[in-house]
Amino acid sequence: AIKRMDRALREFRIRGVRTNLVFLETLLGHAKFRGGDYTTRFIDETPELFHFAKRRDRATRLLRFIGDVIVNGNPEVAGRPVGEPASIPVRPDSLSGELQTGSRQRLAELGAKGFADWMRDQERVLITDTSFRDAHQSLLATRMRSHDLLGAAPAYAHLLPDLLSVECWGGATFDVAMRFLKEDPWRRLAQFREAMPNLLLQMLLRGANGVGYTNYPDNVVRFFVQQSADAGMDLFRIFDSLNWVENMRVAIDAVLETDKLCEAAICYTGDISDPSRTKYDLDYYLGLARELKDAGAHILGIKDMAGLCKPAAARVLVKALKEETGLPIHFHTHDTSGIAAASVLAAVEAGADAVDAAIDAMSGLTSQPNLGGIVEALKNSERDSGLDTEALRQLSTYWEQVRTLYTGFEANFRSGASDVYIHEIPGGQYTNLRQQARSMGIDRRWPEVANTYAKVNEMFGDIVKVTPSSKVVGDLTLMMITGNLTPEDVQDPDKEMAFPESVISFFRGELGQPTGGFPKALQKKILKGEKPITVRPGSLMDDVDLEETRKEVEQKVGRHISDFELGSHLMYPQVFADYASHLRQFGDVSKIPTQDFFYGMEPGGEIAVEMERGKALVIRFLALGDANEDGVRNVFFELNGQPRSVRIRDHSQESTRPANRVADDQDSNQLGAPMPGIISAIVVEPGQKVLRGDTLLSIEAMKMETAVTAEFDGTVSEVAVSIGAQVNAEDLLVVFAG
Repeated sequence: AIKRMDRALREFRIRGVRTNLVFLETLLGHAKFRGGDYTTRFIDETPELFHFAKRRDRATRLLRFIGDVIVNGNPEVAGRPVGEPASIPVRPDSLSGELQTGSRQRLAELGAKGFADWMRDQERVLITDTSFRDAHQSLLATRMRSHDLLGAAPAYAHLLPDLLSVECWGGATFDVAMRFLKEDPWRRLAQFREAMPNLLLQMLLRGANGVGYTNYPDNVVRFFVQQSADAGMDLFRIFDSLNWVENMRVAIDAVLETDKLCEAAICYTGDISDPSRTKYDLDYYLGLARELKDAGAHILGIKDMAGLCKPAAARVLVKALKEETGLPIHFHTHDTSGIAAASVLAAVEAGADAVDAAIDAMSGLTSQPNLGGIVEALKNSERDSGLDTEALRQLSTYWEQVRTLYTGFEANFRSGASDVYIHEIPGGQYTNLRQQARSMGIDRRWPEVANTYAKVNEMFGDIVKVTPSSKVVGDLTLMMITGNLTPEDVQDPDKEMAFPESVISFFRGELGQPTGGFPKALQKKILKGEKPITVRPGSLMDDVDLEETRKEVEQKVGRHISDFELGSHLMYPQVFADYASHLRQFGDVSKIPTQDFFYGMEPGGEIAVEMERGKALVIRFLALGDANEDGVRNVFFELNGQPRSVRIRDHSQESTRPANRVADDQDSNQLGAPMPGIISAIVVEPGQKVLRGDTLLSIEAMKMETAVTAEFDGTVSEVAVSIGAQVNAEDLLVVFAG
């Protein structure tokens, strides 16, 4: 009876007035009540009955988000997609069988060193699929949502158990998840781990830069690596944006301590097949490889981030590195030039143990070369990958459907571009840089942007360009284009200019030391007499007090945070704070279908949002009301068959009244309106002391006046409304002194 009554209460809603529903739910849930161990004084003697947990009201917050996209659009995109929501890659019943063991079980059996030996001794070439990270980072500005990535994940586990790994995390996906997609990157990793329990999960780690754009204290890097391993990461590809091994050692040591696989990567730039380019020759790469082997790497990665490694160079480089180190070689490139598959095949012929590729529908251009094509090319040879080509085709169909939902993020080019050998823009940056150029109104000047990028690199002394060093080159490039500056202007010691902060930080030595050092004259101009650092930046940083930092963050967000959330804050303090604020305001929006997340719902459209297993919200968009004098529109929905509406401010409409502030529900000193209405009376003023239960003000709605009372003893700090003001539910009314 108690269970049935509890369910009835939770499914019952009364809006517009206060109710005792929460009290009744608390009463029914109390252990003494459920056990019959109470007397007639039970309520008087049980004060915790009145300690109500705040209701999540997830549905209202989701409706508010969807309504805001309907009214104001998503700032990320414009227009509507050209495709329909993607179907899953294979029928669900075909995924119900027992999973075959895969690379993850082999790692558990052999250990990291034994696994690396197995890689080296394999006759077949091992393949990493980059579709879950680098492919969409390079093609779609990293904007692919977990909703669509997870649609394919179970099929990978069932259909491709012979993959080496699935590259699915790290790099730009970490901050973009919070910054633009409003998702928790750690939850994404946990979901990948659950969906693909038999495959190695692989991430990209920027050495001392973690997954950020700056250097972090050593204990922050170690903490982040440990949390990543605990969350399910198996293979860490570690690199430094300047190929400075000294900057990679802390991350390498941290990974080795977790007993996970450590792949130390050499970033490839220049052209070892061109005798005239002597800065980054074969001896340079062999020297790096020896240092990385001595540092303890299990696997040696070649990270050709711009797709500059031509087939002849790949053949020479792979053979030489393998002979020099004896480590398994993992080759990664981008297909910007259109010939990267030839480089991959050349690397395989030279003895590469593993290569990266992207599923067919997510391959080519600035992404990785075609996975299906490489598998077919090696079929029936000594290096046959053993992957199921029919499975690859099924999965590619899914990705092809998904990609149509992201047309707003596609770069405006349709073919390979051999000018990559001139500008050397990394594949992962190319799409983002074009997106930036588009947002700044200079997209038509793209050839000029690319040429200027090459000139900036030359001014910098021809550096290794990969995040975050590539961002430094890109930032100055955009500044020069928008400011109509020439390289002569930038290098002129007598011409005053304000450089981007990333450029100042780079020349200050905060990213590390580039091969050959900094151009002295330009460094002097940029730093304006400031002395640069010449040692590893992390060695100058004090360790962060993690527990004290946790307390500070918890105070700001008003709740307990996990170790994973602490990791997010340590990498991106402001981005995490903004994400936490969005989560409080709108809830978890990651399960909203992609088309509706980016483009809003069409009138009459219906979606189902699964909040948790067995609990779904069926949302139907009915109509959009006209804007009132405050520029607010009513958006009418049907939620699980019941009418619901939310009020959304239309940013395109000018309000005749100033916008009300919204109460922060995590700040107990802020009192929000319990219902929409008009302020009919205010009986307190700033500085006045009140007792719990005292009336503060009154709200009139539908000819009914409701008194708003103090919930605790305190002093009024601010009254945020005036008599006659119209308020919405949760608008700020009163602030109490802290």
